Amino acid sequence: MISFLQVEGLTKSFGDLELYDDLKFGIDQGQKVAIVAKNGAGKTTLLNILAGVDSADKGSIVFRKDIKISFLAQEPILDKKNTIIEEVYASSKDILTAINDYHKAIESGDNATIEKSMAVMDHLNAWDFETKANQILSRLKIYDVNQKISELSGGQQKRVAMASVILKNPDLLILDEPTNHLDLDMIEWLEEYLHSSNCTLLMVTHDRYFLDRVCNLILEIDDKQIYTYKGNYSYFLEKRAERLEIARLGAEKARNLMRTEQEWMRRMPKARGTKAKYRVDQFHELKKEASYRKVEKSVNINVQQSRLGKKILEISELSKSFGDKVILKDFSYKFSRFEKVGIIGDNGTGKSTFVNLITGNLESDGGVVDVGQTIKFGYYNQKGLDFNPKDKVIDVVREVAEVVTLSDGTEMSVTQFLNYFLFPPDTHHAYVEKLSGGEKRRLYLLTVLMQNPNFLILDEPTNDLDIMTLNVLEEYLEVFGGCVIIVSHDRFFMDKVVDHLFVFNGDGDVKDFPGNYTQYRDYVEVKEEERKREEAKSKVPKETKKPTGNRQRKLTFKEKKELEELEIDIERMEKRKKELEEALASGNLSSEELVEQSKEYQQLEEELDEKSMRWLELSEI
Repeated sequence: MISFLQVEGLTKSFGDLELYDDLKFGIDQGQKVAIVAKNGAGKTTLLNILAGVDSADKGSIVFRKDIKISFLAQEPILDKKNTIIEEVYASSKDILTAINDYHKAIESGDNATIEKSMAVMDHLNAWDFETKANQILSRLKIYDVNQKISELSGGQQKRVAMASVILKNPDLLILDEPTNHLDLDMIEWLEEYLHSSNCTLLMVTHDRYFLDRVCNLILEIDDKQIYTYKGNYSYFLEKRAERLEIARLGAEKARNLMRTEQEWMRRMPKARGTKAKYRVDQFHELKKEASYRKVEKSVNINVQQSRLGKKILEISELSKSFGDKVILKDFSYKFSRFEKVGIIGDNGTGKSTFVNLITGNLESDGGVVDVGQTIKFGYYNQKGLDFNPKDKVIDVVREVAEVVTLSDGTEMSVTQFLNYFLFPPDTHHAYVEKLSGGEKRRLYLLTVLMQNPNFLILDEPTNDLDIMTLNVLEEYLEVFGGCVIIVSHDRFFMDKVVDHLFVFNGDGDVKDFPGNYTQYRDYVEVKEEERKREEAKSKVPKETKKPTGNRQRKLTFKEKKELEELEIDIERMEKRKKELEEALASGNLSSEELVEQSKEYQQLEEELDEKSMRWLELSEI
């Protein structure tokens, strides 16, 4: 295997907080690697160090000479003055110049200039680059390439950055939370793209299906050390459990041995200096091993919820539009007790708007949202709580409540509750600005749950939360005694929690599907296969019955004329088909022309098939 990256003795601290101590690992060509760890363990920091955005306190990082590296940051920084196409081509300005010169040459009609620009396009292999750029941008649902970066939302900017790093065609691709801000279709496309790509990959993601299907090596950061698992996410879970069990058994054995050694060490203090040095050293090593008490700390969500009455939430003829864009049109639904609904759909179809209408944060154009008297919403929104970065963690929680009641009636002080949510005492008085992105999201989740809601609305709850917290949140939601609405692009999360889906198809069309996300995808695939079969059947000509007896039917005057016209049309269409084939194979078409002529070719083939079949039918009479 060819080594692409070798890390030795990497150490990093922020003040008193030490993230890792003496990390050692390597990545070989072709490996697809994921970093897994709890929030605050330094996943993003490690990627930033490897990408040269941050620096380590000590240690060496050695990349293979001359390899090309692309880095997608969790919050990418783009040039706001650029258009989308300028940003995407920023690292390939010579190609962008060549493409622009070629289009200008075509407009000018000067053959000499056209030939010169075509030669430059050939030299830079710009034809393929332009086609690939358009394909990737369209798959990421970015269509207006002349739009300014400054006009885009944060999610759109992340997608532009994604297209840019992929188009650099790197040897090593480093991605920090690549699935954030992507809808489900985009995630599945990216998953397939990276799975089939030859590039070496290093990424941080919370998407467990993505991890399972793309990665073949997992690096886990735990207790400031790194552990390597040569397999996908499922393999990692199995081997991690084995590692922790072996460590536990080893510590137990060491404690038993240490009792004997302690007796030996206590004998005759005067003789201590004459004891074998190796045995004294061995005792101290044994003591260190015996002191290992790895407790798998995890968030234990067990908060009391408000009583749920008979009437939950009734929506009647709800409508909402923004200008010409219809989000909801006469939508009605009556929620039942303990119902868990997932909401899916492309970005911009109105998922977040819908939950804002329910919670009263947005006014509808028409219809009624009737909320039961006992309903207490807990709304975890996509933007998160707007914390004051100078506030202390303990003060943020105290603004909500001084005491938290658990489901068994036990009361906890806010300091105890913070410990419960994996915020140890030394972080209680830390400033919010010192927390990692994932820790801030966990703190926000804590403030939502401690209000004892009985109707949870979670808008993209999985973004930035670590996998361990997600597992516990899923378990909590499965047994939650209230209602839940979840807007999420995390397929694993949806599969595990929801009973049915609201599918937002755009233009106000919302369908209720009785099942989880995987069941919905299976349903869509079956329907698509059925549609293709029906389409294929409709193209097969119906058998014409041959006349029986001695009489042979002759063509009518109208049929003779139709046959003559068909012969002329088929000849003309065959000629045009040949012209299109030559043009498409020439490599001289712009991306717009390529798309346009490909559509014409497909349509022409279909018409030609129909006319040929009709000609055969008439010629046999």
